Amino acid sequence: MKRTCFAAGLLLASANAVHAQTPPAEPPKPPLGFFVTSVGVGKGADLGGLAGADAHCQKLASAVGAGNRNWRAYLSTQALGGQPAVNARDRIGKGPWANAAGVIVANDVAHLHGDTLELAQLGNNVHKKTAFTEKGEPLKGVGDSPNEHDIITGSKPDGTAYTDAADHTCKNYTSSGEGTVRVGHFDRTNGGRTGGNVSWNSTHDSRGCSQENLVSTGGAGYFYCFAAD
Repeated sequence: MKRTCFAAGLLLASANAVHAQTPPAEPPKPPLGFFVTSVGVGKGADLGGLAGADAHCQKLASAVGAGNRNWRAYLSTQALGGQPAVNARDRIGKGPWANAAGVIVANDVAHLHGDTLELAQLGNNVHKKTAFTEKGEPLKGVGDSPNEHDIITGSKPDGTAYTDAADHTCKNYTSSGEGTVRVGHFDRTNGGRTGGNVSWNSTHDSRGCSQENLVSTGGAGYFYCFAAD
């Protein structure tokens, strides 16, 4: 009897020791739901319209094993040729969205755009340390060479389309010549200059629609992709 109790005690002690040495399992990280394109389409702001931009997001996501989700480019279009405007904020689903490291960049559309005073003060989590490519790689911003922090959005800060007569979308992402496109700064900096909007999605217009124009402004033709499902 004593031997049986002693053996049972050893087994229990051994089990407890093993349990104590086993670290607790980490919770699974959220699936990829947000990224900045690692490459542009290659024709400046001519992305092939919304359909072409969405297809580019889907292609890049599929290359890293996230093609099972419905990917949309964060782009607004202006009313043109009898077609109504489209708001970027209405295209990207409800959230939450995580980057390739599993870090949540925004809980929902309202959080992403700071729709209320409280949310505006809180701010979303899109910045240089979270705005990664689909591969989980950082992007080059202010202080890097070359600076590629301009991200095409065609949007106002609240994620809606422009309604004035100016072109803010390079003819709804079909022009690599005439026009301009609205961009944001993924790193949320203004190059050390005072003043100016340093929004992630609506900072300034580009110098033009060609690849050369985008590069000279501080970009490379990149845009944001969100999982809309």
